[in-house]
Amino acid sequence: MAKTSNMKAKVYSKYGREIYVCAKSGGVDPDGNLALRSMIDRAKKDQVPSHVIQKALDKAKGGGGEDYSPARYEGFGPSNTMVIVECLTDNPNRTFGDVRTCFNKAKAKIGSQGTVSHMFDHSAILVFAGDDEEAVLEALMMADVDVTDIELDDGKVTVFAPHTESHKAKQAVIEAFGEIEFDIDEIQFVPQTTTAVAPDDQENFDKLLDMLNDLDDVQRVFHNAE
Repeated sequence: MAKTSNMKAKVYSKYGREIYVCAKSGGVDPDGNLALRSMIDRAKKDQVPSHVIQKALDKAKGGGGEDYSPARYEGFGPSNTMVIVECLTDNPNRTFGDVRTCFNKAKAKIGSQGTVSHMFDHSAILVFAGDDEEAVLEALMMADVDVTDIELDDGKVTVFAPHTESHKAKQAVIEAFGEIEFDIDEIQFVPQTTTAVAPDDQENFDKLLDMLNDLDDVQRVFHNAE
């Protein structure tokens, strides 16, 4: 029970920080700040309480508070897997040190900017209920969205587009099919190839992910491990 409570607190903290940064940079009104609106929708889907969201917005409205900036670290995990770590930090030196320690303890190797990110696509991903990917593709093409891929599986349509087309793609789908519920509406690093983790490396790979996700400054971890 304590572990579950701790995990929830981590999730709330990560969303609170992201909402605060998003609102501080683009304004606290979700109608005028589309990135913020998307972030709040995601937080609600992950069952983040409204008081956590409101607290982050109030903090941004006040104009004070911490000055967080994004930081991204890349490297090679066990079995030569590729790992990308996205952070929001008010102290880049501390965060880099913490992330590097996680890599070292898992017998992994942190690299410089661009070490592995060229092997990932920075993609907007939309998943929603549907049974006709042709109609979805047509709606996106009509809206001049640069679609990377589209899949239909078990009554769910998945749209992949460049991260810069995220809002445009979402609006095109809503305009064509009405106010639909998105199961996933995120920007992620999607690996171009995957790497199998050797049985001997599995423990260290899991250890790396657990340690990174436990860091307060870490928002998301992406990898290409099978």
